[in-house]
Amino acid sequence: MGQTATTIRMDSDLKLQFDSLCNEFGMSANTAFNIFARSVVRNRRIPFPIEASQYPSEKGRSAFMQLRKSAQDNGLDSMTLEDINREIAEAEILNNPQ
Repeated sequence: MGQTATTIRMDSDLKLQFDSLCNEFGMSANTAFNIFARSVVRNRRIPFPIEASQYPSEKGRSAFMQLRKSAQDNGLDSMTLEDINREIAEAEILNNPQ
């Protein structure tokens, strides 16, 4: 099986720490990445949990729903897209006077 090169970009401080730790393990960073890649392919999953408290789309959806509720509470839930765009344009003029 042939070999191929892969470039990985990371923070320089992280790279130094990673290289040092790999050295303590008695291996190179290259060997560590190969072990990682083989584990991913063999098990068909990342070998550790990847978690986020809330995905950006969920945050956006939550913010949108809060705004929607606020609009309903203030009688503004029947605005057309044209009305909304006009409000945005007016707010931009107020916030960015020339």
